[in-house]
Amino acid sequence: MINLSKEDVKQIFTMQDAIEADKAALAQYSKGLANVPLRTNIDVPESNGQALFMPGYVQGDESALGIKIVSVYPDNINKGLPSVPATMIVMNPETGIVDGIIDGTYLTQLRTGAVQGAATDLLARHDAKIGALIGTGGQAESQFEAMITVRDLEEVRIFDIDFSRAQAFANEMADKYSVKAIAVETSEACVTDADIITTVTTSKRATFDAQFVKQGAHINGVGAYTKEMCEIPREMIKRADVVIFDTMDGVLGEAGDFIQPLEDGYITEDAINGELGQLINGDIKGRTNDEEITIFKTVGSAVLDVVTAAKIFKAYKMEHGIEL
Repeated sequence: MINLSKEDVKQIFTMQDAIEADKAALAQYSKGLANVPLRTNIDVPESNGQALFMPGYVQGDESALGIKIVSVYPDNINKGLPSVPATMIVMNPETGIVDGIIDGTYLTQLRTGAVQGAATDLLARHDAKIGALIGTGGQAESQFEAMITVRDLEEVRIFDIDFSRAQAFANEMADKYSVKAIAVETSEACVTDADIITTVTTSKRATFDAQFVKQGAHINGVGAYTKEMCEIPREMIKRADVVIFDTMDGVLGEAGDFIQPLEDGYITEDAINGELGQLINGDIKGRTNDEEITIFKTVGSAVLDVVTAAKIFKAYKMEHGIEL
């Protein structure tokens, strides 16, 4: 059985590969070819822990089967262990046999950055030059990499509630990717005149003000994944011309950005155009001109994990001459 670490994956699978994998996954999902049950949560109270099991199966050209296991054990930090370890189990959909496992933490970071990259590729202006990234946590680097993969950005502005953390992150990204990365002290400075805005935090209130967003901007809401969390200003949603989700069920069931304004009647579901997979499949329209404001919201789905993982294993086998 093959066991792939983060470094193993990075050697054989690029961000562009992951972006194409996520596009394929969501296209199949929107065709109704994915079976993604609700995750199973098991509490382990004596260890102050919780185990989450996230299975998925995709039919058709992107056939894939697997399950991601994510454990949440806050006390692990006192033992020198990861507090949220994750493992992806990849199965052969033809035989049901386990092919191997992948570092689930890195897989999650990769496919989450990539789904934003897929949306940005399909929705942002082609001449986008200025990026804005709000939040510098564990998901931030893959979000940064995805933006610069799909657009030739001249600079990316970085904002975090801790300016020193933003500075350190900007310096690291500039060195690693040879792209101009600038730490700024306010979200206003971050988003003003930006062509692409990506917010990846667990904030319970909007991370920027809609009035500072220019016409033609594309916005990615990546961080908020509970009913209490809210990164995108509701005024921004009402002002937007195109609003697209990774999955309708996921966002409408989990993301406070949209649940809150929908529940109090500030917006209606008519404001939502559909799913990214529908756009990929040609069933709905996205951006039609350079002045439109577009929004993409993702909360993630096991379909992204299983398809990306299957493609990683295919790439590994091809690289090492293993029969597919």
